[in-house]
Amino acid sequence: MPTHYTGAATEVLALDTFIKLTRSVESFGGRLARRNTAGGLTPSQFGVLESVYHLGPMKQGEIGAKLLRSGGDITLVVDNLEKHGLVRRERGTEDRRVVVVSLTEAGQALIARLLPGHVAAIVEEMGALTAEEQETLGRLCRKLGKRES
Repeated sequence: MPTHYTGAATEVLALDTFIKLTRSVESFGGRLARRNTAGGLTPSQFGVLESVYHLGPMKQGEIGAKLLRSGGDITLVVDNLEKHGLVRRERGTEDRRVVVVSLTEAGQALIARLLPGHVAAIVEEMGALTAEEQETLGRLCRKLGKRES
């Protein structure tokens, strides 16, 4: 669905592209959600578990930066994961303000079980694009995401 905005050609193009990008992300995410590849976890919860699984224990602030979430958002996500026994928090020994998040055995087991199906679903969804198109899309998304205002 293109924009109905009737401004300058550059504005219409930018808005139309933004709509397509947003709808694509929402549609892709919706299809993954219907497949329940995240095992009932929210995208943020899954992201925290996946990050710590691959990178090891991380400072809560580092996780927030990696997932592009605010400190408050990450605190709530980690609170909920901790309540379910999937992560644990430890205060830094040198700086008590630092909170390090690590996986519990249950968290490690859960993400190890979910990840292969999640990856397979993403690979299948991305199959709508050729390898070259995926590389191009990746480069364009990175360029757009890294743009300085």
